[in-house]
Amino acid sequence: MGMVTRILSLLQKDILLELRQKHTFYGILLYIASTIFVLYLSIDKPDANVWNGLFWVIQLFVCVNAVAKSFLQEGRGRMLYFYSIASPVEFIIAKMVYNILLMMLMSLLGLLLFSIFLTNPVNNMFWLTGIVILGGASISIVFTLMSAIAAKAQQNAALIAILGFPVILPQLLLLMRLSKAAFAEIFREGAVMQLALLITGLDVLVIALAVILFPYLWKD
Repeated sequence: MGMVTRILSLLQKDILLELRQKHTFYGILLYIASTIFVLYLSIDKPDANVWNGLFWVIQLFVCVNAVAKSFLQEGRGRMLYFYSIASPVEFIIAKMVYNILLMMLMSLLGLLLFSIFLTNPVNNMFWLTGIVILGGASISIVFTLMSAIAAKAQQNAALIAILGFPVILPQLLLLMRLSKAAFAEIFREGAVMQLALLITGLDVLVIALAVILFPYLWKD
């Protein structure tokens, strides 16, 4: 029970900081809205493949801006304080949960704005919404781990992109392939569930890696 309480306390801390500062939320919201508006002016009615590809590319950049900076904003003094009140596993889990919630919100906002400004070729909006939530969580988990590693490398944000690219690329391709099912006239539930389980399995693997590796980063 103590572990859950500490994780919830760290999660509450991140949420309160974001509600107080609002830098990340409004900055990313402006980025999403302006990017989609430019796309609306450039290509009013994209076909399903273009719509799908553009959506996930934007989600990737949103995640880089929102989630990848989660560890870079933590100063050395603050990290020493967290070291004294929580274990590394509790800290990384709290960060992941916060980033998952943030990215889910941003993904749903992106989907809403995409549907408003660009002609919506989706045939199954219910499934696409679920896929977007899963995709937002998946991308955020990967970049949370990358951010933790980069934060220990002299606060080098460029390292996030270098480390994250080979990990996120297959996941992004799977998400694009999975979301194509929502655009098809004939919905194949079995194939969708297989891909969804594969992506979930990759997420579990990344979480396990984070739980195993982060204590060694934490010691430094």
